[in-house]
Amino acid sequence: MDIKIGVVSLGCPKNLVDTEVILGNLSGYGYKIINNAEHADVIIVNTCGFIDKAKQESINSILEMAEHRTKGKCRALMVIGCLAERYKEEIYKEIPEVDAVVGIKEYAQIIEIINGLLKLNDDKKRLLFVDDYIHRLRSTPPFISYLKIAEGCDNRCSYCVIPSIRGSFRSRSIDDILEEARHLQNHGVKELIIVAQDTTRFGADIYGEPKLAELLSKLCRIDGIEWIRFLYAYPDSLTDELIEVIADEDKICKYLDFPIQHISDKILNTMGRRSSSSQIKEVIGKLRERIPSIAIRTSVIAGFPGETEEDFNKLVNFIEEIKFDRLGAFTYSKEEGTQAAKFAEQVPYKVKKSRQSRIMKIQRQISKSRNQQMVGQTLKVLIEGKIQGSDYFGRTYRDAPEIDGIVHVKSSKQLRPGNFENVMITKASQYDLAGRVVHEPC
Repeated sequence: MDIKIGVVSLGCPKNLVDTEVILGNLSGYGYKIINNAEHADVIIVNTCGFIDKAKQESINSILEMAEHRTKGKCRALMVIGCLAERYKEEIYKEIPEVDAVVGIKEYAQIIEIINGLLKLNDDKKRLLFVDDYIHRLRSTPPFISYLKIAEGCDNRCSYCVIPSIRGSFRSRSIDDILEEARHLQNHGVKELIIVAQDTTRFGADIYGEPKLAELLSKLCRIDGIEWIRFLYAYPDSLTDELIEVIADEDKICKYLDFPIQHISDKILNTMGRRSSSSQIKEVIGKLRERIPSIAIRTSVIAGFPGETEEDFNKLVNFIEEIKFDRLGAFTYSKEEGTQAAKFAEQVPYKVKKSRQSRIMKIQRQISKSRNQQMVGQTLKVLIEGKIQGSDYFGRTYRDAPEIDGIVHVKSSKQLRPGNFENVMITKASQYDLAGRVVHEPC
């Protein structure tokens, strides 16, 4: 079969894993996967529909790909993912160049739909198995892989549409995850990045209690895997047992993605968050006491409905006090179908934007100060690529790919992407570090 498939994958790492699973199934069926959409017979856009900014990025990408549908080689344009799940009829109506809009719950029919669009006979009678993680076509560098351990979410935060798009929280089995992790290691993966919508809740639905600590311990026993990091840890689920595993296991990066969203108890309550300000402060205190070198990333929302100046100042004061290593601030996005969209005390956009800008101005100074503390230290760096000449780039344990900063590395010897090197840090900026290789075993 000489049908070429091109794909644009948007949104979070969890969406990227979905894309890789779909491509693996399409490749197994006989379609040829290519990187350049301009030469594709079929273009698939996997969209994000979480907040307004992500939706607009998705729409822009669809419109860009529509040019190939009207003026290029493309014979069929398919839109899938979260935006497709939420706005199927609207996409058909507003972007007539789109041939198929396929929601998340319809992924098993993608091959059948493509064959229908291209008027091909489906003599193999093979459908897409959306949980076929082993045979997915990974798009990350060969030494890095995301490991998706659960789907959906049960938290029902008042601002979030994920449960209505992705469904209830559903964990994979530990054995299934370990099998995939061993497969990834056999194919050269050195860093596993564990993702789910609520990672710390893993296992509670199928084992009766959270099992992330147990899963992490078992993943650490896999030879060849050198770094394990996990994203999206909820404060209320970060148990003492889990903190001990992070502290004791050398392979687990001393890095935590820890979205708090706010610190005002009033706002946390109206957000539908399970954690309180005292609980958040207690967990951060435990983490820094038990793991002094830990890098903590968080995210916050500015301008949530009902957020007063007093609430906002509590958040600002907390950020200045705690000094997170990494922080992302987002303006509240009023999403259709959420409880928060109906709240009466909506904050004007200019106020939301002003508050977000103020937080990020404060955080830039904090980030620079935290990075400057790394100067003079020798850190283990995963080399990811070459810039030019003797200049390379990589990441420390403090940096998740495409989220955090990088390290600019100078070396008198040739470095290989995927290898770890000891790097003496010589300079620091707001987000990135710079250093030189120390020629000793890593």
